[in-house]
Amino acid sequence: MLPLDKNGTLLTTIENKIATVQFGHPASNSFPRVLLDRLTNELTFLSDNPEISVVILKSEGTGAFCAGASFDELLAVTTLEEGTRFFSGFANLINAMRSCKKLIVGRIHGKAVGGGVGIIAACDYALGTQESAVKLSELAIGIGPFVIEPAVSRKIGKMAMSEMTLAAHEWKTAAWANQKGLYAKVLETQEELDIEVTTFSKRLANYNPDALAEMKKIIWEGTAHWDKLLKERAAISGKLVLSDFTKNALIK
Repeated sequence: MLPLDKNGTLLTTIENKIATVQFGHPASNSFPRVLLDRLTNELTFLSDNPEISVVILKSEGTGAFCAGASFDELLAVTTLEEGTRFFSGFANLINAMRSCKKLIVGRIHGKAVGGGVGIIAACDYALGTQESAVKLSELAIGIGPFVIEPAVSRKIGKMAMSEMTLAAHEWKTAAWANQKGLYAKVLETQEELDIEVTTFSKRLANYNPDALAEMKKIIWEGTAHWDKLLKERAAISGKLVLSDFTKNALIK
């Protein structure tokens, strides 16, 4: 296990043309802004690495996959500029995943909330377990999943995204997420998940890297406007997070 760090941890290992990127944070693998930036920069760097063909994205531990945004940092936001800057971290990460020239395989071992669901949706291929339930809880704290919505809607459809968003209190099972297309496959255990992720990633890494790069372009066709769109969405969240409703919800 990586050492605990209030800013989170990030570790990349490369073997057999596969880069495994693991993020972690003691608060259920949530994301402070500095960790969002580090992961964004790492994926941008790996995008141009000719020695790799596939990126595995995973998080540390055996509990939650990702609890989304850091509540501590959200509480600390006092201006529109600060709020927009914070939510731009998720916008930048999703755009980095989208524009990364390497295919990204998500290893989703546990639950994901809010921004964590957006990260799953931005993976090119995501594998989960029976424990990999998902929830979009943003409305319950006075904001909404505005930044991640394009990625989530693209993967599971507008109606399923709306269902998740409006039922902000409700966990959706891994089976539901699999049926809607968020997960390509759901395994019984983390051990089975690791076997499947390894097997699938090795198979991908042995394909023609040029063909993989061209396939990545096709997968994300029609999303070039996201650079602007997600920043606009970050400003919406940045404004709403200043409300008394949100401040009170975050401290409950």
